[in-house]
Amino acid sequence: MSGRLGLERAGGTVAMKLKVYIETTIPSYLTAWPSRDLVKAAQQQITKEWWQTRDRFDLLVSQLVIEESSGGDPQAARERLEALAGVPVLRITGDATALASRLVDGVPLPEKASADALHIAIAVVGGIDYLLTWNCRHIANAAMRHKIEAVCRTDGYEPPVICTPVELMED
Repeated sequence: MSGRLGLERAGGTVAMKLKVYIETTIPSYLTAWPSRDLVKAAQQQITKEWWQTRDRFDLLVSQLVIEESSGGDPQAARERLEALAGVPVLRITGDATALASRLVDGVPLPEKASADALHIAIAVVGGIDYLLTWNCRHIANAAMRHKIEAVCRTDGYEPPVICTPVELMED
């Protein structure tokens, strides 16, 4: 994958940072009021802990993440957008849109998950190493992962590792 290549320097190889696509659930969990649901509260805490280590990676979002983060309560939207300030934004290309359509058809994903398919496709076309999400219904879903990867590879792309923050922590 593109982010795993090193740069040659005198005295050895310097590794580049891995690229992480931040899907909308990450800023949502990062900035939300603590949930009374124990599982969701734990996910919020894990997200905050992961966020503290984000400098190990090159973070990227898409215009779709910005649009989704802008919705809802104005104060909450402002906090989500502040968390994403300075994170480079990937364009939604024709290649990404076409791949998203093939993901909806080939995985298959329900039509209501077309935005989820677009998140995956933007990360794939962008050559991202990891897609970070708490959306375990249509994105970080082990039962669908091999189908998502197969569609991507059939189209000539290497898919990112789709994972949650807990899976991308080092200890």
